[in-house]
Amino acid sequence: MFALLPVNLGLAFRSLNRNPLRTMLTMLGIIIGVAAVLTMVALGTGARASVQEEVGSAGTNLVFVKAGNYTRGGESVGITAGKGSAQTLIPADLEAIRSTVKGISHSSAAVSRRAFVVAGSTRAFARVQGVVADFANAYSWDLRPGRMLADQSSAPEAVIGQELAIKLFGAEGKPLGKSVQVRDVTYTIVGVTTGDSEDHKDVLFVPLQAFQHSLQVTHLDSIVIAAAKAGEASRIADDIKGLLRKRHGIGSASTGAASGNAGYLANQRGVGAVPDDFLVETQAAQALTKGLYTPAAAFALANLPRLDEVTLGEMADTLDRASDTMTALLASIAGVSLIVGGIGIMNIMLVSVTERTREIGLRMATGARAEDVQLQFLIEAVTLSLIGGLTGLVLGLISARVVGWSLGWPTSVSVSAMALAIGIAAAVGLVFGSYPARRAGGLDPIEALRME
Repeated sequence: MFALLPVNLGLAFRSLNRNPLRTMLTMLGIIIGVAAVLTMVALGTGARASVQEEVGSAGTNLVFVKAGNYTRGGESVGITAGKGSAQTLIPADLEAIRSTVKGISHSSAAVSRRAFVVAGSTRAFARVQGVVADFANAYSWDLRPGRMLADQSSAPEAVIGQELAIKLFGAEGKPLGKSVQVRDVTYTIVGVTTGDSEDHKDVLFVPLQAFQHSLQVTHLDSIVIAAAKAGEASRIADDIKGLLRKRHGIGSASTGAASGNAGYLANQRGVGAVPDDFLVETQAAQALTKGLYTPAAAFALANLPRLDEVTLGEMADTLDRASDTMTALLASIAGVSLIVGGIGIMNIMLVSVTERTREIGLRMATGARAEDVQLQFLIEAVTLSLIGGLTGLVLGLISARVVGWSLGWPTSVSVSAMALAIGIAAAVGLVFGSYPARRAGGLDPIEALRME
């Protein structure tokens, strides 16, 4: 049977070329079905990845380390007040965090001051923050047009917040390439922040080392950490807290708890009988306790100790439900399109059997078996379906790119999805070509030779 495969393939292509227009119209259902499914799969996969990225940048994956501890005392919950400001957070602490704590995707040290930002004859009193390039990755900034600060640059550069740019250059002004001055240092603006974060709109971001040199300081004011997985933010915060307590020579959290002076918030924020000289918070916990007094904050955190995991779980459930709905929709479209295409293949193969009845009788009269005739028509049906599937695959990939480009969505199609599409197309030809093939093999050679 396999020895006759090349011969049957040649006969199949010869038969399909007899009427190219009819062949193309027959394949149309398969082409549309495969192209539509691949287009929607590409857009759906890309949209899901985009949503997951937005979820990651929504703050649930961020951990903040701040120099000093301004926790207010809460006698009712056994929390000792923090000691206030401190200058013990240093670049070596960040290096230790990067090398020791697992699950970190991005990190940036920061030094922040409020100062006058001058642009020509206009000046504004705003926050100036020294950061490194990875700061933009932690917050998933999109600075096009423009770019983030270069890690190594001899010329001082700056990224400016949208509101600050309007204050200095006006609503119609184009800040890219223009200069601003802070504390006798002139910076060239290379990017403008995007997004709705209130913490970034009225800020000028400059290179960390240049700003430290301008301020004549070596310590850090804060560190921002982005967890690779949002659900691990609390675990990373706990690991950082323990590491910094050890590095700063502070008694362990268990010491404070054992003394009976540490409440729940103490365990969460690392303050007990011996207060920390730093503060570690996840952004989820920070948002929950913003503006609350210590007892209220302790109560809130006690009821939601792993807020980031809860948030991630809810988001994951939502994404899964949306994905299941999209999968069901794709399955429906694929099923209808491929069934229509399969019916078209069955119809044209039955017509082909009728048109070639005398040819079939001649082959049987010269020694061909019924199985040989069946195999010939079955290979012809599968070939027809495969050509349609390959054409639909190409059109689907092109369509996905065009639609994705016009909507500004990322598109992605895996190799397994493409292989599955071709496999389904071949299966459609096999299933819907079986009946015409059996009908061709069941013809009586004598009656077939009589057919005009």
